[in-house]
Amino acid sequence: MIRPICISLLVLTLGIAACTTSAPVRHYTLLNPKIDVQSQGEPSRFVLEVLPVSLPEYLNQPQLVVRQDDNGMLSVLDDERWLGPLDEEIRNALSAQLANRLGTQDVAGLSWPSDVQVIKVKLQVRRFDAWPGKLVQLEAGWTVGDARETGDAKLVCHGRFEEPAAAGYPELVQAQQRVIAALAQQIAQDARTRSVSHQSKCERPQVS
Repeated sequence: MIRPICISLLVLTLGIAACTTSAPVRHYTLLNPKIDVQSQGEPSRFVLEVLPVSLPEYLNQPQLVVRQDDNGMLSVLDDERWLGPLDEEIRNALSAQLANRLGTQDVAGLSWPSDVQVIKVKLQVRRFDAWPGKLVQLEAGWTVGDARETGDAKLVCHGRFEEPAAAGYPELVQAQQRVIAALAQQIAQDARTRSVSHQSKCERPQVS
């Protein structure tokens, strides 16, 4: 009689364990591993200072936040998470893209070289919406100016960017990486323009 009871207890224990086992948590980053080692553009005569990124608090979550419809319903995905805080993910991805496109480096947090122009970039994300299996949309404003100058001598720009997103959360994050790349391309053009002229105007972004 003892053996059947032991077997029954073992089956019950395994059943409880199976019910309490949670799905694995997946982590994502906005840093695109496909960025070329070689710069895509001519080396710039200036360096960058990419400042911390501002974004709405409801987005700055460890989990991916996605839209389920056009009625304002949001879902926070506990099993799909960012590798780091989203504001830092965006800043790091933007910094890497800009440094690559401009053939320069981001000196944020470092001592500025005394004989090189420093272009300061500040980004404010207003919307970073994602519809799984549909699209990703980014709306943001940014300023570009000489870090050694004071006052209002800087470009104040804004733009909206879209990328289609295939089904699946990895594909959704890849679309978000492409949106950051499109934003970086626009800011890179503004940085080059601002580095040579105080009378420059923001380039007009094209929705992809």
